[in-house]
Amino acid sequence: MSFLSHLEELRWHLIRATLSIIICGFIAFIAKGFIFDVILFGPKKVNFFTYRILCNLSKFFGIEDGFCLDKLPFIIQSRTMAGQFSAHIWTAITAGFIIAFPYVIYEFWKFIKPAMHENEQKTAKGFIFISSFLFFLGVLFGYYIIAPLSINFLGSYNVSAEVLNEFDLSSYISLIRSSVLASGFIFELPIIIFFLTKVGVVTPEILKKYRKFALVGVLIIAAVITPPDVASQIIVTIPVLILYEISIFISRAVLKKEQKLK
Repeated sequence: MSFLSHLEELRWHLIRATLSIIICGFIAFIAKGFIFDVILFGPKKVNFFTYRILCNLSKFFGIEDGFCLDKLPFIIQSRTMAGQFSAHIWTAITAGFIIAFPYVIYEFWKFIKPAMHENEQKTAKGFIFISSFLFFLGVLFGYYIIAPLSINFLGSYNVSAEVLNEFDLSSYISLIRSSVLASGFIFELPIIIFFLTKVGVVTPEILKKYRKFALVGVLIIAAVITPPDVASQIIVTIPVLILYEISIFISRAVLKKEQKLK
């Protein structure tokens, strides 16, 4: 195929992927009550799953005052005429992307598959399932861990009794959206390392050599996407470090398989 033919092929893959996001986003738009009242405003309620688990754990370890909530002292408001409608639109698009993610990955896979050798296609056979599983796992981690920890800390933080916490709707949704999507993409680390190893950019030795720098990077990421307390940062850091170690194992396995094929 010529370069222009490749561009034409890519265009149709992008069109189909975009249509899948629009269709899923339309479904999410219709399900406004469930998306907002149950999902988005779930972490605002003191009986949210994460808060109940943390409360039970804190009682077990004798630190009840730290995690058991009576209320979250803030309100959410919309201060612009189109604020609620705009939030509805962008939330639907975000939900559409998350729901359609497996199909988006499928279209990406269909585009790159013809360029791969038969043995490479067999090696990457479970790419769609594994990448989708990791993404959804990251989304759940962001929603049930990062988002409620951030909402609890930032919603309760107060510099003075004179200042009321009245957050704009877009700010609240932005926090949840960034927590969920950032976690979803971070959990794709093993997939990224797999392909970087295939093209020869990284090796297990490089990953092990720069493990200390990776640890610093993970801590910085944890500090950025979580509240500035040690417990929250540790909760986020542990799974990311586990993913990094899994990535080293995957990189080693890829190189061993390629050596056998040679």
